Amino acid sequence: MKTILKLFSVVLFIAFFSNINAQDIQYSRSNNQNGLNVFEPTKADSNVYIGNKVAIGGNFSQAYQMLKHENNNPDNSDTKALYPLGNGFNLASANLNLNVSLGDGVRVYLENYMASRHHNEFWVKGGYIQFDKLPMFDNPDWFTKYVRVKIGHMEVDYGDSHFRRSDGGNAFFNPFIENNIMDEFATEIGGEVYIFPSNKLMFMFGLTNGLIKHDEKDYSDATEPTEGFAVNGKNPSILLKAAYDDQIDENLRFRLSASMYTNSKTPRNTIFGGDRTGSNYFLVMEAPTANSTDNAFSGRFNPGFSNQITTFAINPFVKYRGLEFFGTFESASGRTNTEADKRKATQLAGDLVYRFLENEQLYVGLKYNTVKARLKGYTTDVTVNRVAFAAGWYPTKNLLLKGEYVNQTYDGYDSSSRLDGGKFNGLVIQAVVGF
Repeated sequence: MKTILKLFSVVLFIAFFSNINAQDIQYSRSNNQNGLNVFEPTKADSNVYIGNKVAIGGNFSQAYQMLKHENNNPDNSDTKALYPLGNGFNLASANLNLNVSLGDGVRVYLENYMASRHHNEFWVKGGYIQFDKLPMFDNPDWFTKYVRVKIGHMEVDYGDSHFRRSDGGNAFFNPFIENNIMDEFATEIGGEVYIFPSNKLMFMFGLTNGLIKHDEKDYSDATEPTEGFAVNGKNPSILLKAAYDDQIDENLRFRLSASMYTNSKTPRNTIFGGDRTGSNYFLVMEAPTANSTDNAFSGRFNPGFSNQITTFAINPFVKYRGLEFFGTFESASGRTNTEADKRKATQLAGDLVYRFLENEQLYVGLKYNTVKARLKGYTTDVTVNRVAFAAGWYPTKNLLLKGEYVNQTYDGYDSSSRLDGGKFNGLVIQAVVGF
């Protein structure tokens, strides 16, 4: 209780001395409808530095779930029994964000989870310092126009899907309820350097520790067993990204990005399992003894490339007036610490969203998502397919009410698996606040 009171006191103190909105901080993304379809903020920022300021932002989401599930269990085996799903409210989620202007073109961003499915307690997601100018060196023109540097424990910029995913209470930028089946997201310690040769083109190089947290252990003396591999080293992760983004005319925008993330040896990589908040489909395809905290990633697929991984993503985005398309093609390979051979996983996803009325207040959307992968110990691939229909309404730029009908199926799983012949479907309604 004392911790909560202290946190509340700090927030009140900051709020009292803060008189600026998040969107007024240079080179940043708004937490409301103004942040839709914003990827990396461009260097063409019209905001003027007005002194050292703190902008408080927050996100809250609450959902009501009406899902049902089943699998292939003709013998009513206890090992394949499913959680007795009923209709009900999911756990509410909340985020707290501090966007701090430290100088002209210099900002610090601190992201926090106040409540979420995987971690119900207050957690710091991460934070970073971002340089778009160098006031300590009299703002050299070449850096101001063409370069950005981010350093910290932060969300890595792999692919474009992480700009449109739900993240705890922040479900404002996702037209649907849940993220991709193979969710591309991780927070790691490192840095990213961005080059903007023009207002349409961007290149990024990143280097991180390849882990979701710190690790000071020396793994170089570990030995390799006869079969498989032990953790015998710790290498950094390398990120590369290029993006072309063009507002061709007042009605048509086109963006295409390509990304790579690779690590040749690491104790525990989480690029497909780094979310600390959990999925927005609660307890689907879980055991009767499951709970929403310990079984937080229902409906998702993690290929388990924890020791070695190389993954590529291509993301096209097209928006013509109110109609927009966002796609994902992803190819990943890797292995765990105990595997000798690499496995592969591929993901395809595409969503078509139509936004209409004044200020695009209403939208309808359709999404198809499929993952095909080889699991550890399997000799054939498994497949997970999802089709989702969604609709949403922005009563104001800070409020969103959305609903989704989803149908997800599982194929190729072993007959002893709970996911053998599995499927779930139904409706989820979610209210979201962002500021």
